[in-house]
Amino acid sequence: MVGYRRELSRCSASIVVSIIVVLSGGVVGALLLTYVGDTAFSKLIPFLILFATLLLASARSMGSWLSARTFGANHTRPSLLTRLVEFLFAVYGGFFGAGLGIMLMAGLLILGVHDLQANNALKNLLAATINTVAVLVLAVSGLVSWSLTIVAFMGAMLGGLLGAWVARVLPAVWLRRVVVAIGLVLSVYYFGKYYDLGV
Repeated sequence: MVGYRRELSRCSASIVVSIIVVLSGGVVGALLLTYVGDTAFSKLIPFLILFATLLLASARSMGSWLSARTFGANHTRPSLLTRLVEFLFAVYGGFFGAGLGIMLMAGLLILGVHDLQANNALKNLLAATINTVAVLVLAVSGLVSWSLTIVAFMGAMLGGLLGAWVARVLPAVWLRRVVVAIGLVLSVYYFGKYYDLGV
């Protein structure tokens, strides 16, 4: 978010409503996770990442089809369907953090944010909101391993700052290709890990 503060300053006021919506979805997703066992959750991981990746890869064509349905007649005011999509993605994020960035980028593309720098900035803001509320719910539930969390947190901060710089340097088409490629690699890895495919 800090790395993209310039892009975020240009966002419309409707982002406040988006934050409220994703906060609600993040809570629902985190609560859902507390009721799902480790085995069932592990089996879902590769499917969730693959779904998010394929959604990003096809986001532009889906966006053209959904354009008239997600915005009002002036194409500036988000509709109820827009908020529903945001809520569902937030539930996904609260339930399953991995692949959330890919999912949000795809969702924002579908909802009309075609500038990938602005898309990345909004994705970071919404992901941070979802993850924060999910962490609070999971921490209260006693499911957080704090020793591992501290290491991941330090890596995420460094990666976030460096990632924002790299994303600005990369052309938009390559930024999208890199994200899709990473998503596919992670999908293959987790399919091999949890389904004994020898990967």
